[in-house]
Amino acid sequence: QVQLVESGGGLVQPGGSLRLSCAASRSIFSISSMGWYRQAPGKQREMVATITPGGSTNYADSVKGRFTISRDNDENTVYLQMNSLKPEDTAVYYCNARPPPGIGLYWGQGTQVTVSS
Repeated sequence: QVQLVESGGGLVQPGGSLRLSCAASRSIFSISSMGWYRQAPGKQREMVATITPGGSTNYADSVKGRFTISRDNDENTVYLQMNSLKPEDTAVYYCNARPPPGIGLYWGQGTQVTVSS
């Protein structure tokens, strides 16, 4: 059974930082591109950042230069370091595992990030 368990969300003031973590099942982590997505109230879920098994990264334009995605292949964990947070970053953040086609697509339960003074 594949599990993705997120942690690290919370309330932070504008300009602050948070680090999200997502621990994945060993069976899926090493072969999957991992990603962070977010969904704000009344909006569609959007990609924030992704990282391939080899470490290539991709970011949404809105977070470039502020967020950094990384992965620890020994700990089967993907991280999202979020700096210079803005109120518009407020959303539920979801971890995603995308293995090769035909295996499936997996989501975590989500963690709330609120940026407010």
